[in-house]
Amino acid sequence: MTDTLLPNGLKDGGGDRSYFRKGCNPCAQTGRSKLQNKRATLNHEIIKEMRMRAGAENLLKATSNNKVKEMVLLEMSYVNANLQLLMGQLEELNSSVEVYQSTQETANIPLIALGLKETKEVDFSTPFKDFILEHYSDDGNSFENEIADLMDLRQACRTPSRNAAGVDLFAKYFSHLPLMESRFFSPNRPTGIFFTWYDSFTGVPLCQQNMSLEKASILFNMAALYSQIGTRSDRQTIVGLAEAISSFQKAAGILNHLKETFTHTPSYDMSPAMLSMLIRMMLAQAQECMFEKTALPGIRNQFSSLMKMAQEAAKVSEIYDQVHQSMIQTPIKDNVPLFWSTMSQVKTNHYRSMAHYFVASALLDHQLGPSDDEDQQEKTLSQVYDRLPEGRSPLDILKNKEERERIGKAHIRRAILGHEEALRIYGLCHHLTKLEILQDILKASHQRSLNKFSENDNEEEFTDYTEAPDIISKTEHKAEMEVPATTKVKVTDFFQRLGPLSVFSAKQRWTAPRTLRLRPEDRDLGFTLKGESPVQVVSLDPLCPAAADGLKEGDYIIAVGETDCKWFSVSDVMRLLKDVDEDGIDIQVVSMMESNLAVPTKSATFSGNLPKTYSMICLAYDDEDKNSKTRKVTKKSSFLSWGLKNKLKSASTLSLPTADNSGTLPWNKPCPTFPSSSSYNNDSVLY
Repeated sequence: MTDTLLPNGLKDGGGDRSYFRKGCNPCAQTGRSKLQNKRATLNHEIIKEMRMRAGAENLLKATSNNKVKEMVLLEMSYVNANLQLLMGQLEELNSSVEVYQSTQETANIPLIALGLKETKEVDFSTPFKDFILEHYSDDGNSFENEIADLMDLRQACRTPSRNAAGVDLFAKYFSHLPLMESRFFSPNRPTGIFFTWYDSFTGVPLCQQNMSLEKASILFNMAALYSQIGTRSDRQTIVGLAEAISSFQKAAGILNHLKETFTHTPSYDMSPAMLSMLIRMMLAQAQECMFEKTALPGIRNQFSSLMKMAQEAAKVSEIYDQVHQSMIQTPIKDNVPLFWSTMSQVKTNHYRSMAHYFVASALLDHQLGPSDDEDQQEKTLSQVYDRLPEGRSPLDILKNKEERERIGKAHIRRAILGHEEALRIYGLCHHLTKLEILQDILKASHQRSLNKFSENDNEEEFTDYTEAPDIISKTEHKAEMEVPATTKVKVTDFFQRLGPLSVFSAKQRWTAPRTLRLRPEDRDLGFTLKGESPVQVVSLDPLCPAAADGLKEGDYIIAVGETDCKWFSVSDVMRLLKDVDEDGIDIQVVSMMESNLAVPTKSATFSGNLPKTYSMICLAYDDEDKNSKTRKVTKKSSFLSWGLKNKLKSASTLSLPTADNSGTLPWNKPCPTFPSSSSYNNDSVLY
């Protein structure tokens, strides 16, 4: 973790006794933290403009004065224009990949990292204290330290360090969420706690009272942090590439777990279609790092090695092509930054061209000699092509020098065309043009193919228009999704003093604690105990003094004298009761009551794979409101519904890249619109 400067000027290394919680780095002024702070500011500005637009829409519906309507429409046009500008700035943040790259001098193509979702602070103090008093009949003020620790843990998750400690921080908080949900989130009553998270692509806020949004958002941020760790890795070393591969595979695994577990989260960035695209992108970047790991020691200038690398490069190109195809599908194409889709298309062409270059080098530079294994080369060549030009066989191409050169030149021409296409696409995205290292790599690859063509060009020959066959993609190490073991870790319940969760949970109901006086007769209490903890009264003698004092069959003993017994076993409780004298001893018991479970109120719905409503609580709820539990929010039309008359518009957020089957390129797009609810070389090394 980057050292943190404390208010007194000292440095903090993130230890157990450090100023900040381990894994958290809120004050580090890095490029990534500045980017995240700017994202938070933009999210705040977006919700302000949306509140203004919602108010204008309500006024437009309520008034019949034409002059007022004209003024409202004019004001809405200004608000919508501001929203357009804010969305453009948010897109630019999502396109700022350079701050996530390795700090080492590198000559690698940049990778894409996910930005963290932003959230508002949540105050658990008053709701939890009230719930402890009302539901558990305990003093909520005695749990101030536990509540403060939980709030500190959540706050620390907003500024995680970009390393394993940051991932552990997310995992620890995520593991506390089920415990917190069981303790305090009753199916029969609202807690008055609102979790607000902002969409990482659109900045649209989503507010819910249940824990599903909180859990899903923490998982998303854990995957985003893994992607940032992957992009930060030093890809000039084997160790760094291994770290990058593992990080991207873990990011894909967590996103897949999120997709399968939280299927109806009404947020664009966590919709099934968007998550599927993000999973493909993480796996594509993992496969790209695997290719770089194979090529890092150097590629042997031999026929079989070159053919193998050609198929590896073709595999990377194929996966990036799948990523690009998923990015241009509705509604993903309206939410994904243009930078992302353009980058995936550049890489598709770049790695495909590299594959053709490797095949051309193998055919042009390595003629079949007497000492070469003819059968092995024939087998290798047949596995590279799925089809060959008519009348040609792999052995014919290998033995016939002219045929071999003809096919080799066809591959090098196709490589040159692919590199030129990659450079052309690169120049069409102004965010990409800021990455000079990418331009240098594309130009160097293009020049290398041109040099190879000029070396084998004969001006006396007639122009040959033989088309190079497609190369079959193949890899020895396929990128796979990996769910890290740190997704859930073993944690100690902050509120374990309330008792075992099997009994003392929010869904259970019991009577208020009753104090009874136990007076044993001939050392007989008149009942027996069973269970682990808390112990339960069974076989109660209805004529014993305890029964006469109000003890019931099935009661739980929670205290003996001044000793809390919620976590005591039968032997522990019996040890306290066996030495009771004739005066007796006071015990506290509770009786379980029937629970009438109710369906929890949802603050957002999901309809037709598109958000029906992003809770109006986002507009009505204010951090300064103190009476949130008694607040009633009237159901209004969605604040995303501007332009309701246009029913054919896509219900999405950013109209960025698009493409159709007729070949229209993704950058031929109208201006973005805000969401509408209606709508180098030596002889032995070539890479």
